[in-house]
Amino acid sequence: QGQLKIAPAAMAARCRLAARFHHIHGTNIRLDASHTQATRVESFANGLCFSQEPLAPGQIFLVEIEEKELGWCGHLRVGLTAHDPQSLEVVPEYSLPDLVNMGDTWVFAITRSHNRVVVEGGEAQARGRPWEPFLLIARVRIPRDTLVGRSRPGRYSHILDDLYKMNVLPPTARRSRIGVLYAPQPDGTADMHIVINGEDMGPSARGLPTTRPLYAVIDVFASTKSVRVIPVDYGFPSLQTLCRLVIQKHIVHRLAIDGLDLPPLLKSFCQHE
Repeated sequence: QGQLKIAPAAMAARCRLAARFHHIHGTNIRLDASHTQATRVESFANGLCFSQEPLAPGQIFLVEIEEKELGWCGHLRVGLTAHDPQSLEVVPEYSLPDLVNMGDTWVFAITRSHNRVVVEGGEAQARGRPWEPFLLIARVRIPRDTLVGRSRPGRYSHILDDLYKMNVLPPTARRSRIGVLYAPQPDGTADMHIVINGEDMGPSARGLPTTRPLYAVIDVFASTKSVRVIPVDYGFPSLQTLCRLVIQKHIVHRLAIDGLDLPPLLKSFCQHE
């Protein structure tokens, strides 16, 4: 009991369909035509968004920070709720504390110093090495490459290359990728996990009900202005991804990719992803 048995192909198909925002959202949010990009157009609040569908056990809802806005304190907030967005008479102004105070909601603020969650009086152990190809949570294997945000190359990008090779970006930076999922436990409840740039932060909430649908909550708050949903394919990395990893492994830094005899599209893929 409590073990996840969803086939990778079924999970991949479900995730592609569910990688969109719900049409119910905060009053300051504007969605693009595909419902994959959410932008807060005014103020610093009323930026609450939900996943289009409730999540399956082990299914990650992953977003990338696309735009920041200076002048505000605070960052993206992420979590889960058992409230169907359709059932809300009014979308709360804030996820914290408004939506959480409604009950059956678990939301955490992502901070500059956000790291692994402290569990039982001590720092939790790292959930897998950052260079391993898969992130393992419960019995779900998620290709780590998709989960990792990467800086864009530029004149001084070589300064960031050590971080780039280690698949690390500050949690609140542009291009950072943050996801949320729940993992069922033997007692019939679930643990909520937040994943930041391919690293599992550990159980950030326990005792979630698995008998009710759970929707992802993304609060585009304060200095986070725009986010985009990133589809996640469960299973083996693509040949394109494997080729990119080999190319990146054998260069000094990303600016050197420009000098390689490669098609322009492949160069862009190796530099930007």
